[in-house]
Amino acid sequence: MSTVRADDSTAPAAPGLTGRRWLLPSAVVAELAPDAGRPGRPHRRTARDWIVDFLCFLVAVAVGLTVADSFPGERDLPEVVAAADQLLGALACAAVWLRRRWPLGLAIAMVPLGFLATTSAGACTVALFTLAVHRPFRYVAWVGGAQVALIPLLAWARPDPTLAYGPSVAWSVLFTVTAIGWGMFVRSRRQLMLSLRDRARRAETEARLRAEQAQRLAREAIAREMHDVLAHRLTLLSVHAGGLEFRPDAPREEIARAAGVIRESAHEALQDLREIIGVLRAAEPDDAGRPQPTLAALDTLVAESREAGMKVTLDQRVTDAGAVPASVGRTAYRIAQECLTNARKHAPGAEVAVTVTGGPGEGLDVSVRNPAPVGEVPPVPGSGQGLIGLTERATLAGGRLAHGTWGDAGFEVRAWLPWRATP
Repeated sequence: MSTVRADDSTAPAAPGLTGRRWLLPSAVVAELAPDAGRPGRPHRRTARDWIVDFLCFLVAVAVGLTVADSFPGERDLPEVVAAADQLLGALACAAVWLRRRWPLGLAIAMVPLGFLATTSAGACTVALFTLAVHRPFRYVAWVGGAQVALIPLLAWARPDPTLAYGPSVAWSVLFTVTAIGWGMFVRSRRQLMLSLRDRARRAETEARLRAEQAQRLAREAIAREMHDVLAHRLTLLSVHAGGLEFRPDAPREEIARAAGVIRESAHEALQDLREIIGVLRAAEPDDAGRPQPTLAALDTLVAESREAGMKVTLDQRVTDAGAVPASVGRTAYRIAQECLTNARKHAPGAEVAVTVTGGPGEGLDVSVRNPAPVGEVPPVPGSGQGLIGLTERATLAGGRLAHGTWGDAGFEVRAWLPWRATP
């Protein structure tokens, strides 16, 4: 098995592998940075693979030479058999260079070869070790079991002149089992490293997704805030600008009053927009900005709507509006603001009734009603988005919001917000 070269610029870069690929096995690099430019083809060896393969080849040759030195001590061994043994051993040592590409096939081929040529003992051990590193245990069990089963027969057919039969079999079995165990340890260590890296990648992906979700939620919150704030201001601008366009011959006092409302609404809208953009730019909220509206500012909101020509009645039955929690009061203010904006767009000329009741421990009830508009009103693009935002805002505050028809084709929005009693 081979891998991507370290200087291959076409290979996809895996995190943490830049400049260190030559230190890793090709099998690990193949898992961490698959070579997309060589589909179906084996990966090239790394520098580490070349070093390890050369050492394995030297081990196989050294063991083969050690076994060949014991031939003179074997009794009644024909010279042809010794020459064939050495030739097969040399071929087995040369086949060690194929261990990464065909680990299973090489290990299977070494089982009969190890029985026929004792000089291939080192190559058989290397092949068995490679199989344990690169293939699951079921393959190692079958091939290793066959090789261990042949050891007693080989020790009987080709006895070691320096050892008795029992110690020779025990030594060979121990050597084979040690090679298998070492290979399984290397495989488990690699799998552990890959699993830890996969966990790290998943953790990075999850962190990135959480960051993206947090950014999306923040953007949605800013978008709702911009809609709630700017829609009200721009609707006032539209109403007064439309009045000036419809009545260009109106008295100077009315024109001056309408122009003043337009100027003030434009200034307020610009100021709100600057605050929202400032939140986007600044790392921390600006404490010097204008305070957020609360329930106490509801009277000012109704007054602005009346100045714009709306018919609005406010029935506020909360004794101390300042005692309402800031988050609850701000949510109630935004609900009333959005409802007045919607009534001005969808039911112009209709009288809107705003009712606020409740107390500590009971919760805060907000109700905005308006009858059916007089005449036919053209449809407004994007209708319904504000109500979706209000429902979500009320849910985030721990309350609930409902809306629907009221009376004869009128409309009503009812919201309940929690107001816990102070101990």
